[in-house]
Formats: sequence, C-alpha cells, structure tokens
Amino acid sequence: MTVNLGYFTLGTLDIDKAKAFFGALFGWTFDDAASGPTYAHVMASEPACGFTKVERTRDHSNLYFRVEDIDATCAEVTRLGGRAAVPSDSASGRSVSVCDDQGMSFSLLQPAPDLVD
Repeated sequence: MTVNLGYFTLGTLDIDKAKAFFGALFGWTFDDAASGPTYAHVMASEPACGFTKVERTRDHSNLYFRVEDIDATCAEVTRLGGRAAVPSDSASGRSVSVCDDQGMSFSLLQPAPDLVD
C-alpha cells in the first residue's frame, strides 16, 4: 500500500506572523473563509496544509519543503527573521533544518538533479 501525505499542519505561536513569514518565503496565500483565530488554511498547496495556534514551541514532526535553490531559500529564511543551519549533502540531495521567526522548526530539501521529476 502506498501512503502519501494528504494534509499537514504546522504549529505556530502567532497565526498572523506565520502567514506573513510563510507568505513571503513561499508565496503562500490563505483562505480567510476557511480560517479563524486559531487556524489558517493555505490555499493551493500540495499537499493541503494549514497552521494551528499552539501555546508554546515544542517538537513536531519534521516536514521537508521541496525547494529549487536551498541556499537562496536559506538566505530568504534569514532575511525574514528566521534561522537556518548549514545545508548538508547526501545521495538524495541537499537538506537543512531551519526555523521561522517564531522559532518553529521545519526543513528544506533540494532533491539531487537525477531525482527531480
């Protein structure tokens, strides 16, 4: 049986700040009709995703967002007030752990050229 990620949420301390950060980083827009004070639904993402309000930072599942240029995306994370580690290389490509401007962690993946579809 093949199982694919169908939906995910990212925890955030401040919904509006998360919308501003990820909107600027990835160009995401949000469905205000499907959102509220403790949830924001990202429009036109694959897989579908959203943000949920949490009361404090804590460990969550590690999610990798596929990007075309990991170095440029790390620079943009930093410009937006987040932090980025040094990317590491493997047979599957380059990856790095980063966090947004509220300290919530996520990862970036730039697949190896021979793995890009």
